[in-house]
Amino acid sequence: MSSIGPGSQPMDEDLVLTKFATTRLAHDEAEFSVARASDPLATLDSTDVEQCREALELALKISDDLASLNPGDDQPVYDLTHLDETNTKVFNEIMGEGEVSMLLHAPVQAQITEGVLAGVWRVREMDQNGELTRDYVEIGDVPARVRHAIEVATVDRFQPGTPPEGAMNVMPVLAEISARSARYKPGHRNHVISFSLLPMSEPDQMHLQATLGRGPVHINSRGYGRCRVLSTGIRNVWAVQFYSASDEVVLDTIEIGDVPEAARAAKEDFEDSAIRMREIAEAYL
Repeated sequence: MSSIGPGSQPMDEDLVLTKFATTRLAHDEAEFSVARASDPLATLDSTDVEQCREALELALKISDDLASLNPGDDQPVYDLTHLDETNTKVFNEIMGEGEVSMLLHAPVQAQITEGVLAGVWRVREMDQNGELTRDYVEIGDVPARVRHAIEVATVDRFQPGTPPEGAMNVMPVLAEISARSARYKPGHRNHVISFSLLPMSEPDQMHLQATLGRGPVHINSRGYGRCRVLSTGIRNVWAVQFYSASDEVVLDTIEIGDVPEAARAAKEDFEDSAIRMREIAEAYL
């Protein structure tokens, strides 16, 4: 059984020392990429359409489900392992690759990529050897695996510890995080602590990182400039950082609550994606 909480998840050596560091390694970017087909849909002739009808009908089914989906509903899941090579290629083209990608490290390893249609997620789960065990699409604001990981692979309480020598503001920050995370209930608005105007010494930063630890979820969003979201070892506590075009951190925060909005699809996304997916599929039927 894997351990959970602060210190339980692997920490990379190459970390950026912001208030709460996120990983910025090339291999992470490579892991975020889900394979896509090289054959464009525009090359399909009538024979090809019959061969890939299963993929197109699946897209229509997803479109119908998206149109009626509301936040909080059970999120439909569509297994892809039964698709043959042709149908897989076509469905990959329909999905494309969108703005949000995720890595899960516990309780299962998974790569998650949002399609070009917001709220449509490709989830690929792997065993300890990196072998694919599940391949499916899920529609919703964020895949259920993400919230499940936060629930089972983090802890709900922590000890602030002893202030380090040279500490300035880390102890009040930890006290606020502790109080807010203890009061959080699903449906509450997220609480944000911004470090932009809050002096934090290097001992503050190191103590903050060591106390909160690293959690099981790593998210990369390119929707509104580049954004990194890292779950901590404390339940419902997230490190959220926004980057400039020159890859400098421009907003550095701790967010307490549900998965941050930068990584979630909204109700209006479901409606728009339902229309667009149907248009794509019907164009080839």
